[in-house]
Amino acid sequence: MSVVTTLIPPQAPPPAPPRPYTLSRFFGSVALGIWLALAVGIFLTVVNGWDPDKFAKYGPSYLSGLGVTLLLVAVSISLGAVVSLPLAFARMSNNKILSWLAYAYVYFFRGTPLLTQLFLVYYGLGSFSAELKAIGLWGFFRDAWNCALLTFTLNTAAYQAEILRGAIESVPRGQHEGAASLGLSKRVTFFKIILPQALIVALRPYGNEIILMIKGSAIVAIVTVFDLMGETRRAFSRTFDYQTYLWAALLYLMIVELMRNLWAWLEARLTRHLKR
Repeated sequence: MSVVTTLIPPQAPPPAPPRPYTLSRFFGSVALGIWLALAVGIFLTVVNGWDPDKFAKYGPSYLSGLGVTLLLVAVSISLGAVVSLPLAFARMSNNKILSWLAYAYVYFFRGTPLLTQLFLVYYGLGSFSAELKAIGLWGFFRDAWNCALLTFTLNTAAYQAEILRGAIESVPRGQHEGAASLGLSKRVTFFKIILPQALIVALRPYGNEIILMIKGSAIVAIVTVFDLMGETRRAFSRTFDYQTYLWAALLYLMIVELMRNLWAWLEARLTRHLKR
């Protein structure tokens, strides 16, 4: 009795059954075609209407405004991070009065529009100029840049406090118990064990908050801060060319995309020990 040892050669997989052309696929194809036509139309309009003289004239102003935007966001995010730490502790405090005050602060700044907060600081406090002069603070609040920086700092501090509080509370209780069994103090436990783990959890929400602040910073142009949007408004008022806003949109898109990729690389770098 002979045994057949020849194996069957690999065969190609059977062809996938054809997908029926449904009504939803039809409308999806139509929508995609419309978007592609709009994209091509905008591209051709920009190419045909491109004016290198305007770009050369207002390009340096755009770069100057971009620097103001990045500086405003960087400083406000940094100051907000400093304010958010005690605020997060207050939210988690067993002292009901302290916890309630922190909750009211977070509730107000997260529940109201950033533009409203900016107007309250810039225009609202401006109504008390005499009182501010009496205590020597008018020199600070008369500057639109300072008002914008204060508003952005208070706003992002509320968001960062909630991000940090949620991240700290997500650390397993066993980490606290393990540190206590080793005789570590609460201060050392928090800064050496709990906070590093919490920051890894909070890394992505922090990145989202920075991106939202970059896009939200455009509102400071309303209170005469010549950031990127402020320079864009000034260029448009002199040229009435819609492309001035298109340049600004591309710059904002570039910043956000760079920030997104940088944060993704940073997250992958810091969490590589969690991947299998």
